[in-house]
Amino acid sequence: MLISKLGEFGLITRLKRRIKLDSSVVKGIGDDCAVLRFTKDKYQLFTCDMLVEGIDFKTKTDPYLIGRKALAVSMSDIAACGGIPKHYLVALGIPKSTSVKFIDRFFSGMKNLARKNNINFVGGDISKSGVLTIDLSMLGEVEKKNLVLRSNANPDDIIFVTGSIGGSIHGKHLKFCPRIKEARLLVKNFKINSMIDISDGLTQDLSHILKTSKKGAIIYEELIPLSSQAGSLKEALNSGEDFELLFTMAPKEAKRLISKKMEIFSPIGKIVDGKYGMILVNKKGGVRKEEIKGFRHF
Repeated sequence: MLISKLGEFGLITRLKRRIKLDSSVVKGIGDDCAVLRFTKDKYQLFTCDMLVEGIDFKTKTDPYLIGRKALAVSMSDIAACGGIPKHYLVALGIPKSTSVKFIDRFFSGMKNLARKNNINFVGGDISKSGVLTIDLSMLGEVEKKNLVLRSNANPDDIIFVTGSIGGSIHGKHLKFCPRIKEARLLVKNFKINSMIDISDGLTQDLSHILKTSKKGAIIYEELIPLSSQAGSLKEALNSGEDFELLFTMAPKEAKRLISKKMEIFSPIGKIVDGKYGMILVNKKGGVRKEEIKGFRHF
């Protein structure tokens, strides 16, 4: 069987079945970060992300923005677990025709974002490659009481997103601000049941919460905060790289959050029994079962 037939998530599931973990691992494959035992009060978070020229950025993209994005995507994973990013490593595959000026600017973009967030660059590796390839690994930490995973959504939970959705291809995917501050505000002041960052599209990433929590969802078109650059609702639901937070919380907690009148947080639906799958209610009250789409490598 070819990888293209098995698919990205099929391959992940296949690998997961073959891996055995020891007691130092709280959560392995299947969430935004691996969760490792660390101190009495904290867990260590561990994540990695790969960016490949022609897939995640164009050849002529400003290297400053490429470097910035390479760091930001892993920061977004740490945010999705309620944590704080601390240290990172970078492995680079570099074409031999690449200029030193390009690499200097690449690291400037990464360094400036890291400095603003007190994240330490602690090493990495370099190899020759046909196209620019970036593999960034990041360590973070989170208080045990504040850890959030994808798997704990409950019936009647209200579903929220941060910011606006859609149109990221027009520049947001290179310039987004990882929602570390917003995630920390949430976990320190509210009981968040499940959370993920929207990297592969709202419906696909919501489906990860639903699958691991064994639940369904109803989302309402009129409540989805579309970006001014979103071409359509369909595009907003299915396109990737918004890097907003998608999270669920009990109705009582949701009422408290809504009462704070913080525009950054928008309720878009609720969690229901798993038998319903994912349902979209349009602006006219029409109901349809939403097809799960989003970015997949295979």
